Amino acid sequence: MKLPNGNAAIMSPEKVRDYLLSAAHPIGRYKFTFFRSLGYQQDRWETLDRDIRALIAGDAKPLELTEYGKKYAVRGIVTGPNGRSARIVSIWIILTAENVPRFITAYPED
Repeated sequence: MKLPNGNAAIMSPEKVRDYLLSAAHPIGRYKFTFFRSLGYQQDRWETLDRDIRALIAGDAKPLELTEYGKKYAVRGIVTGPNGRSARIVSIWIILTAENVPRFITAYPED
């Protein structure tokens, strides 16, 4: 299945720039190390934003229904600015009473 309303997906700059690409974020700093190894940089966060959004066209796997809404996982391969590629998982949620997915996080696929 496709991510419902994926063409309208919301990714806040803060989630990418200040979480995934932040060496100082308490949780994001671990993801920063991974994404930096692919050549992504905080001051050029739009590149990672674009590459994660490109995965939305792929298959989405429904996950749990939480008190906040329905979660989905979208897996795919990103190729970073340095030419290295890696498989990642991006997590999205469609909040209760909304119909557009919001980006939660991304991490390397095991």
